[in-house]
Amino acid sequence: MPTYSERSAAGLRKYCAIAFSSLALVATAFAADAPAVPQAAAGASSAQQTHRAHRSSGIDDRVKLFAKSLDLNEEQQAAVKRILKQRQQQTLQIRRDPSITGSAGIERFRALQVSTVEQIRAVLNEEQRRKYNPLAPRGLQPAPEQRSVEDWLKVTTPK
Repeated sequence: MPTYSERSAAGLRKYCAIAFSSLALVATAFAADAPAVPQAAAGASSAQQTHRAHRSSGIDDRVKLFAKSLDLNEEQQAAVKRILKQRQQQTLQIRRDPSITGSAGIERFRALQVSTVEQIRAVLNEEQRRKYNPLAPRGLQPAPEQRSVEDWLKVTTPK
């Protein structure tokens, strides 16, 4: 049977894994809007065209998901598509700006996400707004027997 500190260490590793996977998910979402890595001159134009088509289809797919889950009409779908394209362009500007690094970049991405959500909510009717809340916390509830980091520190820190 594992000791308390072994169980606590396992729990801490689990929390770290969850945090890392959440960070990776956010990075993947932003990377989806990033441009492709330039290739050699011979294949660059076809690769760029393919990437542009992929980005455009990604936005189209997201608009279709919005339309299905929120029951958007054609006008709303067009507005959401414009908003997502604008977000994509602004994301690229942030990524390409060498003066934006570290936490400043993260803050800009967060502000852009909040702004995008507000713009999309402005297009929706009241019933659709109730269904659409992408900024709501989606935290995992720990298991009842799971200890906190503070509990682990109490046990492992000498008195």
